[in-house]
Amino acid sequence: MFNQKFVVRAVESLVISSIGKRMAKVYVSVGSNVGDREKALIQAVHFLKQDAGEVTAVSSIYETEPWGFEAELYFLNIVIELITELQAPELLVKLLEIERRMGRIRAESGYQSRSIDLDILLYGNGSISDSGLIVPHPRMQDRYFVLKPLAEVNSAAFHPVLGMDAGQMLDSCNDSSGITKYMDREATENLLGVRKG
Repeated sequence: MFNQKFVVRAVESLVISSIGKRMAKVYVSVGSNVGDREKALIQAVHFLKQDAGEVTAVSSIYETEPWGFEAELYFLNIVIELITELQAPELLVKLLEIERRMGRIRAESGYQSRSIDLDILLYGNGSISDSGLIVPHPRMQDRYFVLKPLAEVNSAAFHPVLGMDAGQMLDSCNDSSGITKYMDREATENLLGVRKG
């Protein structure tokens, strides 16, 4: 027998465009702790709109201490909701292209400060695991700075592997890293040019 809640979530994660294309609802984490951090978020969202799909929602901006390493400057982080016709591997390519365009050089290992960081958190209700892409993001449930803005955008966003939504993951997260609201949601929408859904 089908799990009715799962079926509803699966349907909600897919969007059919007016011309019949199958689209996916995706959640992307965006962060920066190098240079003009606000400007980096503005540029990243602009490039996502231009190259990846329609940005339909954005969280408040949160200022967070670096996770897994020490750095002088804290991160500014947001989560966006994106409607895209790109398959997950194609979307990853676009995100990496945007990072390179904005001066990001990815380290081979470990964490470091970065001009921009774009991570796919959830792609529809899909679960993907190959050499270059793991979705849902394998450490999202451990990162308060990811879960707080994700739950703000959509507390029902569903993790198909853990069987938990964003609100539940946030409630059970033990991450004690510092996080403060840097800019409220309405001001962030205005800054980034994201229309309210």
